[in-house]
Amino acid sequence: MTETGFHLRGVYAPVTEERTAFDLPVTGALPPELTGWYLRNGPNPRSGSAHWFLGEGMIHGVRLEKGRAAWYRNRWVRTRSFTGETTRVREDGSVDLTASLANTHVIHHAGRTLALVESSLPYEVTRELDTVGPYDFDGALRTPMTAHPKLCPETGELHFFGYSPRPPYLTYHRANARGELELSRPVDVPGPTMMHDFTLTSRHVVFLDLPVVFDPSATAGMPYHWDPGYAARIGVLSRLGPHGPVRWFPVDPCYVFHTLNAHEAGDRIVLYVVRYPHLWWAGHEDAPSTLWRWTVDLATGTVTEDQLDDRPCEFPRIDDRLAGQDVRYGHVTAGDTLVRYDLHAGGSQAHTFAAGRIPGEAVFAPPNWLLTYVHDETRGTSDLVILDATDLRTPVATVHLPGRVPAGFHGSWIAG
Repeated sequence: MTETGFHLRGVYAPVTEERTAFDLPVTGALPPELTGWYLRNGPNPRSGSAHWFLGEGMIHGVRLEKGRAAWYRNRWVRTRSFTGETTRVREDGSVDLTASLANTHVIHHAGRTLALVESSLPYEVTRELDTVGPYDFDGALRTPMTAHPKLCPETGELHFFGYSPRPPYLTYHRANARGELELSRPVDVPGPTMMHDFTLTSRHVVFLDLPVVFDPSATAGMPYHWDPGYAARIGVLSRLGPHGPVRWFPVDPCYVFHTLNAHEAGDRIVLYVVRYPHLWWAGHEDAPSTLWRWTVDLATGTVTEDQLDDRPCEFPRIDDRLAGQDVRYGHVTAGDTLVRYDLHAGGSQAHTFAAGRIPGEAVFAPPNWLLTYVHDETRGTSDLVILDATDLRTPVATVHLPGRVPAGFHGSWIAG
């Protein structure tokens, strides 16, 4: 008997139905100012998959409206490969970027809601979760798009990148507040690194060139492996001179899926990341990730690396309205617990859910709310839980969903 991978059972197991439900029951009181959509993406394979990262994307959404939970929907993103119109690799060997899993994130920019996966073009969806189609910025985007673009709260620009197993391995992009792609430039890296995330400050773009690299011979589901000979480094590019050189700063070998935030501090850049000592290294057991601070000294060319907590965690988020600024609070998910770090004074506050209740990523919604889907193993269903970000002790409201939301990846609060 073949063992079923962890990503196909328990809290991760895919659901088989697309549901729509209206006027959802609520325990507690929904804040009336929370009017908008909470959308979260994640892999939901139709017929099994070799790795958690490789299932077809399904978005789960809840519409909150003036103190009531108006509806819940879950929909697969109907990409061209999902509907059988195309395959990833064409007969001539070229890659079709519209053949997308669209399973990692969902964001909103310049009037468009986009489902993202780092290997392909984004897919536009409506806020009711109907698929519009692939989006390539009116033909201007010719690389994949990262699942972790960064929105500058000062300019409204969307900064992102695409990576490739073939040269150019990395390309940086910037779209203006109207959604027009106005900059694309290659970034020189020595090999096909798997760059999942990056970050932004008011003056710089910060890249992470780390030693997980493309390996077409890999047999464990993902075509990547740890390369101990590939140097780990941080790249810094001036936003004022985006065609200029990238400065590179060495760091200890590690891998980072997700950044929390970064900001300027005089001649230094302070960067918060969730750091793995290594990842997918043959013969080595994967170690847990923890919160670290990297301080890049632009004057001396050095990086100071500090571990801030030994608690394993993932899915770091801030109030996105403050991205690139000296944010005081950051949030992570640590097993059955949500943690709020005070990045100025030190220390943390935590909310641990009851036994058998497992939260996902917590997304910030103004003015001070955290939203997360919570899976209840006892009931076999899920809830949308809203907490006061300034006091995590007791949820202010719990929206009871008509079914289960599998463990997934990232989402957004879209006000309106």
